[in-house]
Amino acid sequence: MNGTVYIVDDDKDVLRSLAAVLEAEDFEVKALDSGKALLETCDPNSACCLVLDVRMPEMDGLQVQEELNRRGVKIPVIFLTGHGDVPMSVKAMKAGAFDFLQKPVAADTLIARVYSALHESQRNRKKLEETVDARERLSRLSLREEEVLTILLEGKTNKEAAKVLDLSPRTVEIHRKNILAKSGCKSLIEVGNLYHVADGHGE
Repeated sequence: MNGTVYIVDDDKDVLRSLAAVLEAEDFEVKALDSGKALLETCDPNSACCLVLDVRMPEMDGLQVQEELNRRGVKIPVIFLTGHGDVPMSVKAMKAGAFDFLQKPVAADTLIARVYSALHESQRNRKKLEETVDARERLSRLSLREEEVLTILLEGKTNKEAAKVLDLSPRTVEIHRKNILAKSGCKSLIEVGNLYHVADGHGE
């Protein structure tokens, strides 16, 4: 399984124990003793997940999650706590936590959730790459081509679009061909789907 598992816990014994369990499964593990260390170390551009203790001095797990969200960093977070309660769990899940597990967690449970979290991270990375690619391809269009495209995507013909924009049908046809060439699409339907992906709604 490609990807890094970050473990953050201020209890060094727990940290060593969790790292040993995951390293035995051949995960790449980075064990850290504070949220600050994570924020300084974590590479948000790689496939990864986070096993995060809730109760820590200086910066607790929920504050770490909040800071990651503020930075726009999408990492599946698995919370671990020995003092969990319903409100805390609800707050963590509403903020986008991947899971919330009670200490001590069984090794097989932790391993299974880490596998799932890394799969989620890989899906997120793939979706982000597709979004960036779609935006780059659409950015090649001129303002006039965007205007033509918007009208054509409404289902209007070249002739109708020409009338709306006070252009000749031939000019609209040229813009249409340029739109397909620049976006790398074979049809306007594909270009419309590209907009969908560019908005972050791809599969």
